[in-house]
Amino acid sequence: MTTTMTESQPNGGGEKIGVMLCGHGSRSPAAVEEFAAMAIKLKDEFPQWAVEHGYLEFANPVIRAGLDKLVEQGCERILAVPGMLFAAMHAKNDIPSVLNAYAAEHGVRVDYGRELGVDPRMIKAAAYRINEAIDVANSKGQIVPAEETCLVVIGRGASDPDANANVAKIARVLWEGLGFGWCEIGYSGVTFPLVEPCLQHVARLGYRRVVVFPYFLFSGILIDRIYGFTDRVAQQHNKIEFVKAGYLNDHKGVIQTFASRVRDILDDNTNMNCSMCKYRTQVLGFENEVGLPQESHHHHVEGQGASAPGSNVADCVLCDDFCTGLCRLDADHHHHGGDHHHHTVYPHAHHPHGPESVRKSRQQPK
Repeated sequence: MTTTMTESQPNGGGEKIGVMLCGHGSRSPAAVEEFAAMAIKLKDEFPQWAVEHGYLEFANPVIRAGLDKLVEQGCERILAVPGMLFAAMHAKNDIPSVLNAYAAEHGVRVDYGRELGVDPRMIKAAAYRINEAIDVANSKGQIVPAEETCLVVIGRGASDPDANANVAKIARVLWEGLGFGWCEIGYSGVTFPLVEPCLQHVARLGYRRVVVFPYFLFSGILIDRIYGFTDRVAQQHNKIEFVKAGYLNDHKGVIQTFASRVRDILDDNTNMNCSMCKYRTQVLGFENEVGLPQESHHHHVEGQGASAPGSNVADCVLCDDFCTGLCRLDADHHHHGGDHHHHTVYPHAHHPHGPESVRKSRQQPK
């Protein structure tokens, strides 16, 4: 991925190093607190370096503020990593754009690492959360064999097919490794299938138990809604046991993977999956996005919360924590208090099990 540095900065080993954990941000106080706690635990991994964190939007401190703190502490080289599971628009465009602009403005070297990605430590963390939930369920009732259980892995969902495919890869490794009878993958927004259509499909497969696992780092509106959809489908299919597994949070495997991504920067091991990057090659269905400029789409909401004075972000479904991609159904732009930016149209926005299903449900009389 992009490495940013000023020409005047030395490339030797004598710089004072700082670490920057870059998150997306959330309207959920719990999610923001969990991310901040993750930064503290990452600091424990690097007691010799200053460690700060920041967000793209909806929360403070913003990324630039975290970078300011590192510079104020005398850091000459900053190792920045995206606090994200997979590389989609935020990790590929938004965060690098902020880091590039900051480095050019302040004359500081900023090296950017890669996302958590598909990693054995992340798999172990996910398996732990799933088994944890199953153990609780077994302690309360009848033990259900793994082969009579269907695993449902719910990813965030993005307009990047490579990121969505990585959720499917995680799910397959968990399915095969834990020996479940079946596995399905759903997404919380943008792509398809969304959570409820996915669960309704699973309910018709005939499994005694369904384990719903949100492959998410932190809490927030999305987690609440995933569990809410699970409860709704469970009420309609009361002969099936639905088990809600916890999200990843601060499992030691997550912390270890973050620490590894920081060390990877020093080893110049920062390449994301460029061979399937829709900005570099013509990926099926996304051919028109090759060569799009690397720019942030979040400058207009940096630091703003859902109730920030004069902000209209609460009315925008694209920037909502429960992004459905509805704004991309008919147009490739939207507005925030007079500002606007452009988005490419998601090629399957009208898919009946994706964003279109949300639009139709919102049009129904209440």
